[in-house]
Amino acid sequence: MRTAILTREFPPDVYGGAGVHVEYLVRELRALIDVDVHAFGDDRPGATGHRPGPGLADANAALSTLSVDLDMAAALDRGVRADVLHSHTWYANLAGQVGGLLTGAPHVITAHSLEPRRPWKAEQLGGGYRLSSWVERTAYGAADAIIAVSDGMRTDVLAVYPELDPAKVHVIRNGIDTAIYHPVDARTVLTDAGVDLDAPIASFVGRITRQKGVRHLIAAAHQFDPGVQLVLCAGAPDTPEIARETAEAVAELQRSRPGVFWFDGMLTLDQVTQVLSASTVFCCPSVYEPLGIVNLEAMACGAAVVASDVGGIPEVVQDGVTGTLVHYDPDDETAFATDLAAAVNALVGDPAEAAGFGRSGRQRAEREFSWTAVAERTVELYRQVLR
Repeated sequence: MRTAILTREFPPDVYGGAGVHVEYLVRELRALIDVDVHAFGDDRPGATGHRPGPGLADANAALSTLSVDLDMAAALDRGVRADVLHSHTWYANLAGQVGGLLTGAPHVITAHSLEPRRPWKAEQLGGGYRLSSWVERTAYGAADAIIAVSDGMRTDVLAVYPELDPAKVHVIRNGIDTAIYHPVDARTVLTDAGVDLDAPIASFVGRITRQKGVRHLIAAAHQFDPGVQLVLCAGAPDTPEIARETAEAVAELQRSRPGVFWFDGMLTLDQVTQVLSASTVFCCPSVYEPLGIVNLEAMACGAAVVASDVGGIPEVVQDGVTGTLVHYDPDDETAFATDLAAAVNALVGDPAEAAGFGRSGRQRAEREFSWTAVAERTVELYRQVLR
């Protein structure tokens, strides 16, 4: 069996959870079947690259994306034929849909997020947001199968697109490689920045986007106990406006209290595992999260987690076992920040409980979230759509 994975992100160009998913899924799939990868950008080891068409590189980002998709579809038609096409995110959904029409291969989509659930994307794409939403709806309606990365995501898919046959929406959760994400002793990325390893650390790792709730965490940090340090590993802002807002909010926080450290950029894997391993508490204040691979990464590194209760997060973070879930109400964001701070302070104030949550999180990551199992279930779904 041969599958063609269609994706915006592929190593070394990985900046979000969908890219992490594709990276590890492809690695495990290649132990089971033949895999071709088509990704945005240049050719690289393990993937064929695709760029925007002439004259569209500087067009609206959504139009530029669709020109990349058409280049992918043309490559699928003229190259070695795949038995199944598997696209990830709206960025590559049109390539799967058009490629399927050209080649006759069934099209599988993994739903990492839903455009109608991310209205803030209009800040980034302008009118292109309407185009990206149209692409997603059209592709989902025509797909042979849709993989939701959590039960919560499946519910969301069917709520947003009620015309879909529920039988074609399957749940295969994200995974974690616990041999790569594990507790480490190194701390140089923190000590070089002046972080006090003897004081509690609350950390965040993620992109600067409305979805990740960075502003809520910064608001909560004004209420952290005085001895708690905040380590923000936040980069790749969606827009100049949100970059400026974040910089201003961090500067205000730094003026109001010590122990606020901002790593403004994407860290290496080694640096991320250092931060997570050193954290007393990892914070995930997302306002929308289909699953949240970053919580798995933190758990695998032995950190207790304080997270919002949105989307698929409760399927990863067990409240009172591996961390604390905080209710997010978009109509009362002030209460959300206050409750986030209270949850962090409670765990920092009980180091034994925080350590116990960290141990339980590591065990849960090892036991229940294997990329090998994800790949095996994905291949079985391929077989189903080929029957």
